[in-house]
Amino acid sequence: MYDVIIIGGGPAGLTAGLYTSRARLKSLLIEKGFAGGQVMTTEWIENYPGFEDGISGADLSRKMEKQATKFGLEIVQGSVIDISMRGGIKEITLEDENRYETKAVILATGSNPRPLKIEGEDRYRGRGVSYCATCDGAFFKGEKLAVIGGGDSAVEEGLFLTKFAETVYIVHRRDRLRAAKVVQERAFANEKIKFVWDSVPEKIEGDDSGVKSLHIKNVKTGEQSSLDVGGVFIYIGYDPNTGFLKDLVNLNEGNHIITNENMASSVPGIFVAGDVRVKPLKQIATAVGDGATAAIAAEKYIDENL
Repeated sequence: MYDVIIIGGGPAGLTAGLYTSRARLKSLLIEKGFAGGQVMTTEWIENYPGFEDGISGADLSRKMEKQATKFGLEIVQGSVIDISMRGGIKEITLEDENRYETKAVILATGSNPRPLKIEGEDRYRGRGVSYCATCDGAFFKGEKLAVIGGGDSAVEEGLFLTKFAETVYIVHRRDRLRAAKVVQERAFANEKIKFVWDSVPEKIEGDDSGVKSLHIKNVKTGEQSSLDVGGVFIYIGYDPNTGFLKDLVNLNEGNHIITNENMASSVPGIFVAGDVRVKPLKQIATAVGDGATAAIAAEKYIDENL
């Protein structure tokens, strides 16, 4: 029996674990991958306070994990497939059939990259189609690459890819970027980056060796064309990891969990933190704030109800 079980080991989950452990609550964090979540695959972070020269995502993740476990947070690796209720107690079931009981739950499951859902995407996934430049960029040395999207992730990852690629095409459905101005300035100043405006991907083609081209269409003129590329990196948004909840908590139309200002869900004793909840800004800074708030709210819930 745990006081608190945290599902998800990104910045929100690790911060929640730090706070609950320091409050001397018996705490378990369940993470299906590596502690740090998507931050682990981020090459460099410049907008998280306290690191004036920036810090790598891997280093920040390790520091957060080390700090949380220092105060007694337990971490296990596994995928949660179900949460069931028994009075005030919640039972967490993992894919490997292990089960844990807890008084309170903090959901910090984050989100996954959204697919394009075009022809060739699934076929060449892992053979030229990627959602993580930091993970796969080094495999494309000297190649021409396409990045789909116009937000921070797309442009930052496009910049990272210029370390390896001959040319990086940033394909965006609009005629202007949504990324932060400082990131845009770097991209516009990089000679390896070429912008393909007002365009959407329609099909990815290749052969047994992998991706060879990306077919695109101009949304204003309807003109169709093709880019000769060896890889396609996709950054068009993220979908929340809420599939395992099975109507347990209230979700919005985008399947994000609805919470109040104390990170409480529609179910007493289940709190939420990070990108999986409805929120206007999804950044590391907001995730850690969510994690701290959820932890304090969970502690108060346990004191008052159990």
